[in-house]
Amino acid sequence: MAQSLRMTEQCFQLLAKLPKAPATLMRSCLPAPIGCSTESCIVSPRHLVSAKQLSTTGDALQCLRRQQRFSKIPRQDLPHLGGIKRATYAQLAVATELAASPAETATKGESVLLDVTGMMCGGCAASVRRTLASDTRVASAAVNLLTHTAAVQLRPGLALETGQALAEALSKSGFSTSVRQFGDALAATNQREALARQREESLRDTTVQLGVAWGLVAVCLAHHTGHLLHGLGFHQFAHGSFLSFLGVPSVQCAIAIAALVGPGRPLVVDGAKALLRGSPNMNTLVSIGAASAFAISAASLALPDLGWEASFFEEPVMLLGFVLLGRTLEARARAKAATDVQALASLLPAKARLVLGDSAADRVKENGGAEPLFSVEVPTQQVRPGDRVLVLPGESLPVDGRVVGGRSAVDESMLTGEPLPVPKEEGAAVSAGTINWEGPLTVEAVATGAHSVLAGITRLVEEAQAREAPVQRLADRISGPFVFSVMGLSAATFAFWYGLGTSLFPEVLYSDAAGPDGSALLLSLKLAIDVLVVACPCALGLATPTAVLVGTSLGARRGLLLRGGDALETTAKVDTVVFDKTGTLTEGKTSVASVATRGDIPRAELLRLAAAVESTTRHPVATAIVNRAQSEGLSTSASAVEDARTEPGKGASGLVSGLRVAVGAFDWVAEVVGSEGVPRGVEHELRDRAEKGIEDAAGSRTVVFVGVEGRGVVGAVGVVDAVRKDAAATVRRLQELGVRTLIMSGDRRESVRSVAQRIGIAEADVYAELRPEDKQRLVGALRDEKAVVAMVGDGVNDAPALAAADVGIALRGGTDAAEEAASVILMGNRLGQVGEAVALGRATFNKIKQNLFWALAYNAVGIPLAAGALLPAYDISLTPSVAGAMMAFSSVAVVTNSLLLRVGKIASEEAPGRTEDVPRTA
Repeated sequence: MAQSLRMTEQCFQLLAKLPKAPATLMRSCLPAPIGCSTESCIVSPRHLVSAKQLSTTGDALQCLRRQQRFSKIPRQDLPHLGGIKRATYAQLAVATELAASPAETATKGESVLLDVTGMMCGGCAASVRRTLASDTRVASAAVNLLTHTAAVQLRPGLALETGQALAEALSKSGFSTSVRQFGDALAATNQREALARQREESLRDTTVQLGVAWGLVAVCLAHHTGHLLHGLGFHQFAHGSFLSFLGVPSVQCAIAIAALVGPGRPLVVDGAKALLRGSPNMNTLVSIGAASAFAISAASLALPDLGWEASFFEEPVMLLGFVLLGRTLEARARAKAATDVQALASLLPAKARLVLGDSAADRVKENGGAEPLFSVEVPTQQVRPGDRVLVLPGESLPVDGRVVGGRSAVDESMLTGEPLPVPKEEGAAVSAGTINWEGPLTVEAVATGAHSVLAGITRLVEEAQAREAPVQRLADRISGPFVFSVMGLSAATFAFWYGLGTSLFPEVLYSDAAGPDGSALLLSLKLAIDVLVVACPCALGLATPTAVLVGTSLGARRGLLLRGGDALETTAKVDTVVFDKTGTLTEGKTSVASVATRGDIPRAELLRLAAAVESTTRHPVATAIVNRAQSEGLSTSASAVEDARTEPGKGASGLVSGLRVAVGAFDWVAEVVGSEGVPRGVEHELRDRAEKGIEDAAGSRTVVFVGVEGRGVVGAVGVVDAVRKDAAATVRRLQELGVRTLIMSGDRRESVRSVAQRIGIAEADVYAELRPEDKQRLVGALRDEKAVVAMVGDGVNDAPALAAADVGIALRGGTDAAEEAASVILMGNRLGQVGEAVALGRATFNKIKQNLFWALAYNAVGIPLAAGALLPAYDISLTPSVAGAMMAFSSVAVVTNSLLLRVGKIASEEAPGRTEDVPRTA
């Protein structure tokens, strides 16, 4: 503390050189003054207290803890800082010994993500799940063996601290647990780095143990050198090998002890602890097998009068060697499977160039050169909204923000899947983690740390990977009692062969498994140990989470956010996709293409009246009309409109200068303005004239009519909304995958039909003039027909249908309501990602089925084989070491098979053909 206070006083001395304090105080470096409770406090040099005063007041540590925003230092004040201009942030910052305040429990709404260590197999995961499910505070819990996480849904109304209480309860049950930090960017980063270091250390320790174990295996088998030399033809050296002494039983016993208390000790200790707490795991089975082999061999050696002749000290040594080999390979495969999320989290740079100076000096010249900027490198976590950062070519952006200076191209592929750099200039939005390619940019921070898009994506992916696929429940039901069942089968195997089997099948006593003396005890023990060791609950526990982890990671790299294994599994089963039109199939950027008038009303007057009424609503057509009127200098103030009304699906109306003006569908407008008797020819005439201006437009065409009280329908406005260029290709791709495609919209049938014709959707699958509740009912009706429905939308009016669908798919850039209701988010805002999501879901689900089949088939075949099912008829049996090798490599096979998703082609390229822009509807 004394050192921190001395550094604080040095900073005070530096600040004393400044002529003005309010704009120059570096508030992220220095503590706020005593009594200042808000970020808006203004501090001047006379308010600064000395280090001595701070050390004698009870508020000192509180002041040192509180770090506030880093203000910009006006350029004119920089000379007063002397040599500080070239100082680093580390030299400027106050090194405070902060007493860490308790981190807020990481929750998102009513969910908590827990990091659980000590889970070794499906039995451990089942034990964790039972512990959480038995807690009355938990509504549901999903455990991921691969990522060592547990996603917990809390019951409503519980305090945020509940997550920490659950972590403590799990820790007491033998699984060290901590709450994943999301709210605090610095805490989240530190925690993620600590977990990564812990996994690296664990892998390093396992590798060392593997080396020692296989060294002992080599020593243990060295007495077989004579047989090897014979086989190689060196007969003169084969007899009396100098290593034959290693085959002496007492030496073999010493080697086995070294293996059990050396590289095998962590495994044996963990297995014993799990057994004592009533939740045996994979380590328990291996430990019992190895310990049993050693105990029988030791008893045979120490008590020769027993006549057991059951010395097989090699078996526990080789068993541990194979198990550790499998564990090491499995750990490396797990780490490889998790690299995508780690890479995503590491996109955020550790440092940022914080710009200090007035806004005029923070500009980057458009010609690519930069005006001199005063900036210092600061930890990214210290940047706050409103601060400006300088990003040079080749550097990653540290914050979400908007460009306030410079022009460049930014690589956003890691977030959106878009392969080409995106041009950015002043006013453009940028995201943390993307890479600046061409010129320097000055960016004003909008969101930082845990609130950035990158952090949100990382959080969503991590939470998704902790959520189970429904098919995992089958593995959970099996893996829960699996270990106890295997222990029972092992005991039954011993009892059968020792008590009855050798009598029914006496010829088995002549097999190698019975030893040279045909010992029934030795045979029974070996087969019982084989059953313990060959069983592999790990393969069952890893079958689904490995595939989900790789699938969600691949999705994140392609700009697809799939919210969990359940979303992946359901997406794989989708056979019907329903598209909203406006903003989904179309770009959602409407514009006025033509204006047609009737009678003596001037064109400008018609547009002004329509814009005034439309300024009271937020429909895309309304926005287009208002923007066009404003561009022509016409008044569009909503305050000039009285008694504004909006009729969803029909139009809007209001009183302008005392007269009712209506904009919308022809019949409704005619009804509102009191001219129901207008001939139908007027509608066709106005529509034809309005559509002439948009007939060549590559987009969705919409015509709205304008009526004025006392004058009838006086005109029409033609609006276009360009169809997305990849819409037709997306529909073709889905149809190739056997998926039925439909379109629904609240717009007129003619407009919706024109879009459907352009993109290849059959007229029978076109639904128009629907309200939000109609869309929801349509989705429900499709589900009632046993269809698995995916709904694609982007607006508030799509949220009910998105929630009603089996899979809700929202385009990034739409409304928050749509994204919240969706289970898949297209970060690239590309319609083609819908086909990619379906293909990825199917590929991932296929891997899950393959993994589960392998895990179940392996145990179904391996356990009877280990129990001696083929021994009487074919003289085929296993040894404990071979059984251990089979068990170890079964888990490796499951993880490796999931990793093959990376090298496979998930979604074929879009079918060749013409991609058309489709008419746009409002």
